[in-house]
Amino acid sequence: MKKILIPVMIAAILVALYEQSKTTKNVYVMCVAIVIFMYGMMRLSSKTPSKNQDKQDDDVV
Repeated sequence: MKKILIPVMIAAILVALYEQSKTTKNVYVMCVAIVIFMYGMMRLSSKTPSKNQDKQDDDVV
């Protein structure tokens, strides 16, 4: 899944940057690109364990 998600996020950012450089900006294209990027970041960061996970496990006792 990560192999597909990272290129899609890069493409979304490139589209957003290209759209930003135009003289007539399309807001809908920018919003869709940002939503795709944020969704991808959410999916990628959900795999990372929390830094405080060990402390929370100790507090349960």
